[in-house]
Amino acid sequence: MYATHWGLVEPPFGAGTDLRWFHQSPTHEETLARLHFLVDNRRRLGLLVGPAGCGKSLTLCAFADQRRRAGDLACRISLFGLGVDEFLAAVACELGVNASPEANESALWRTIEDRLTVRRLERRATVFLLDDVDRADFRLQTALVRLAQRDWQPEALLTIVVACRTEDYACVNSRLADLIELRAEIELWGEEDTAEFLRKRTAGANRKKPIFSNEAAARLHVLSQGVPRLASQLADLALVAGAGRELDQIDGEAVEAVYQELAAAREEVADV
Repeated sequence: MYATHWGLVEPPFGAGTDLRWFHQSPTHEETLARLHFLVDNRRRLGLLVGPAGCGKSLTLCAFADQRRRAGDLACRISLFGLGVDEFLAAVACELGVNASPEANESALWRTIEDRLTVRRLERRATVFLLDDVDRADFRLQTALVRLAQRDWQPEALLTIVVACRTEDYACVNSRLADLIELRAEIELWGEEDTAEFLRKRTAGANRKKPIFSNEAAARLHVLSQGVPRLASQLADLALVAGAGRELDQIDGEAVEAVYQELAAAREEVADV
């Protein structure tokens, strides 16, 4: 376990959607501010885009957590692999209704619309954060259009955010795209963002002295191309390799070595 070698209380570069690992860089702060503007001003549909690995899913989770703290019903649903019935059942569940497995599409729509009406009358805000819209098929995106167009009045207090990779925005249904009122985009990190990420993550794991030299941080930024997911992955591998070599600090050479190993492993998988 490399944590002992580096004097860490836990590995500092976790993965997934655990909010402990959310590094709120300036671009993520700006994105969150735009999403809050969308909800606070009772806009119906927003778009969150960013390149693969930029932290869209984690940003949505952080935003959902912040809206819940404000008293809203906020839920994140990944659309990847869902059929229309599965999506509607998931929405109904988030609204507090466990739909019968035998419920058809029409019944699910009635359930959802009834629950949203109740929430409007109670003046309770509802926020749906729908990830991977670029991976939703035409029928499911059409269902999103119907949901977005339901009770268009601001009093409905319904806001929907759909998220996709920037490079796959063309996969978004034109009817859905026409309804988008605000776009929030997560940009890739600059060199200072990457360095601050490394510093805060290791400091958060109780490391007082820098583990990554300035050279290592700069090299890691270049090799990761400012992609947060790749930066985290390279940093984690560098800590493992550095502990194995009993280094006192990660240098640029160590970062380069793990990057080359990772690239070689990916090439082997691609060749299979």
